[in-house]
Amino acid sequence: MAQLETEYELEHPGRKAGADLVGATSMRRHFLELLKTSWLLRIGCFIVAAALFLTAFGPLVAPFDLEASTAEVLQPPSGKHWFGTDGSGFDVFSRVLAAPRIDVTIALAGTLLSLVVGSLVGLLASFFRGWAGELVMRSSDIVQAFPLFVLAIIFVTGRGRSVFNIIVVIALLNVPIYLRLIRSEVLSLRERLFVEAAKASGASGLSIALRHVLPNAMSPGFAQASITLGYSIIIAAGLSFIGAGIQPPTAEWGSMIAAGANGIQIGEWWPSVFPGLAMALTVFGFAIVGEALQTVVLRRT
Repeated sequence: MAQLETEYELEHPGRKAGADLVGATSMRRHFLELLKTSWLLRIGCFIVAAALFLTAFGPLVAPFDLEASTAEVLQPPSGKHWFGTDGSGFDVFSRVLAAPRIDVTIALAGTLLSLVVGSLVGLLASFFRGWAGELVMRSSDIVQAFPLFVLAIIFVTGRGRSVFNIIVVIALLNVPIYLRLIRSEVLSLRERLFVEAAKASGASGLSIALRHVLPNAMSPGFAQASITLGYSIIIAAGLSFIGAGIQPPTAEWGSMIAAGANGIQIGEWWPSVFPGLAMALTVFGFAIVGEALQTVVLRRT
């Protein structure tokens, strides 16, 4: 078996032995097997699909325009307004459907940016030995030592409450996660024979790192991304909840929860509870799918 693995890697630099058998096709098969046997995963996939659909089309499928109506302030849930109306007369159901365009988009962009930056930095810090790699890891430790939500508040308050700044701060908070994931994978890959074969063929160190090592190290990062998406939604909504994020009247779950929070004490619970439930379900869906992807990655390795 070891001889076959060696021959395969020498003939196919950049691929693990058996990669064609336990690569993307095999991972997809494992995921489909989990999908058939796990009703919880099916629910998670449905929630994720619904969240992505609403991100693209939420404002279009909302039954009411996203405009205030002073004649219908704080109406309880009814046949006309399924989730009631809030203190400004907005239809809560319509705003819950429209909110993913902001929250999920911010989470997707922040997660993608952190995945790209964290993977590249983790690759370079671990593949090329030296003081620079140690400096990167110690800087990562410093970032993670701070209370992350407090760090996000400071950054957004100082730089401005724009969507771009929220995306950047979410990426900065998540970069250390991917940096460490990719670093651990690269440390195990850089000593493998296909790296030595690529060196013998005359490829540069940077070319080997980017073309051969990085593609083999990305699976844990992709699996982690689904979980990070849920966490990023919470960060974005949390910033809006305390007034440091997206500002009203933009439809956004955190600001909707904040606007209706005081009414819970006097029985006007619907402006806050329904956006909170929608956000919780979305985070739950991404977490379930992420857990399944991590299981598939572990089976692959």
